[in-house]
Amino acid sequence: MYQVGETVLYGMDGVCKILEIAAKDFGKGPTDYYILKPVYSNGSTIFVPTGSEELMAKMRRVLSAEEIYALIEAMPEEDTIWIDDENQRKQRYQEILHSDDREGMVQLIKTLYLKQQELQARGRKLHAADERAKEEAERILYEEFAHVLSIQRDQVLPFIMRQLEPEERDRQAGEG
Repeated sequence: MYQVGETVLYGMDGVCKILEIAAKDFGKGPTDYYILKPVYSNGSTIFVPTGSEELMAKMRRVLSAEEIYALIEAMPEEDTIWIDDENQRKQRYQEILHSDDREGMVQLIKTLYLKQQELQARGRKLHAADERAKEEAERILYEEFAHVLSIQRDQVLPFIMRQLEPEERDRQAGEG
C-alpha cells in the first residue's frame, strides 16, 4: 500500500516518513512493519505492523497541494461546530483529531478561534481542553500544509491569510 520514502500522516504523531518496511521480531515472531519517523519532532521511531487493521487505519495519505488550496479556499464558508455540552464537545473534537477529516479540523480551529475571540472580549479564556484541541488541530494541519507546500510551520498561518485576502477583498467589494 505505502512505499519506502513516502510521507504519511500517522495518528496524532502527524507527518511521518516511511524509512523502511521490514520484518522485526519483538518477541512474538517476525512481523512486517512500516517503520516511520516523525518529520517535525525528534520523537521515537514508530513501528506499525502491516497486519494490524487498527494501527494501519491510523496511517493516512497526505493531501496534495491542490487539495490544500481547495481546503483553504473553502475556509471562510466552513460552519462552526460549537457544542454547548462540554463532554460532548470534548468527545466530538477528539473524534475529529483522530480522524482523516481535514475539513473537520478546519471547522474545529475556526470554531475555537472565534470562541476564543468572543471570550477574550469578555475578559475570559477558553477551557483548557478546548485550547489543547485547538493547538493539536493546528499542529497536525499546519505540519501537513508546511510539508506539502515546502514552507516552515510558522509560515503556514500567514500563507493561509495571504490566500484568503483577495477573496476577502472581492467579497467586500461585492457588498459595497
